Amino acid sequence: MVGAVASFSAMAIAGRELGKTIPTFEIMMYRSIIGFFIVVAIGQYSGTLNGIKFTHTLSHIGRNIAHFTGQNLWFFAVTVAPLAQVIALEFTFPLWVILLSPIFLGEKLTKLRVITAVLGFFGVLIITAPWSQELSYGIIAAALSAVGFAGSVIFTKRLTKYETTIHILFFMTLIQIVFGFICSAYDGKITGLTLADLPFITIIGISGLIAHYCLTTALTLVPAAVVSPLEFIRLPIIAVLGFIIYREPVEMTLIIGALLIFVSNYTNIISESKRSKAG
Repeated sequence: MVGAVASFSAMAIAGRELGKTIPTFEIMMYRSIIGFFIVVAIGQYSGTLNGIKFTHTLSHIGRNIAHFTGQNLWFFAVTVAPLAQVIALEFTFPLWVILLSPIFLGEKLTKLRVITAVLGFFGVLIITAPWSQELSYGIIAAALSAVGFAGSVIFTKRLTKYETTIHILFFMTLIQIVFGFICSAYDGKITGLTLADLPFITIIGISGLIAHYCLTTALTLVPAAVVSPLEFIRLPIIAVLGFIIYREPVEMTLIIGALLIFVSNYTNIISESKRSKAG
């Protein structure tokens, strides 16, 4: 989990810096190119790329439309909004999974799931303060990015019944190269990377894969109820980095809202763990 937290935090800082000069669509394209070569190299070395099938192409496309949209909104948000607020709102994606799972996965919407979702969204309201005139496009983008990530999770749950992790990552990087190129080239020009950009795009390209690998490995070693609180450590770390590097203040509304989101997520994880053991 230390690796996951460090990688996600590094990606946020690198995304903020790179977003000053490179549009988010192009960041996603360059990131996907780096990720594609890494996935292919790992797959070839381990022999896990064998047996790639194109029978679930529509599910892969649906997953990557959701993830590509969410990740673009996230990169835009970290460029223009306070980092701690972006990360806090990102953590609401499990709440969207709760609400969307009955529609797309046929899962039951229990009373506790509804309560935890409502509690989490109260946290969102406290952080975003939509009644305030200071609500920015960055905060809106951060909140909407969680919906995209939730959609990605739902499609991933479907795909894991048929596909291996390396195959899902292969299709993710390949499809998002195409998405990134189309969205970047719509105006007839693509911003080239400078030497100053290379360290940041490399961090973004590598850290995302490392973070997801570390998180997946952690979930295979310890229960999700243990992993989730550790992942939430990312929020105070980002808050401190945002204050030190960018002089972003940490307000009490952020702390209260983030605590509500954490309690909501953790309560749901504990409940689901007990349910799976009982079942």
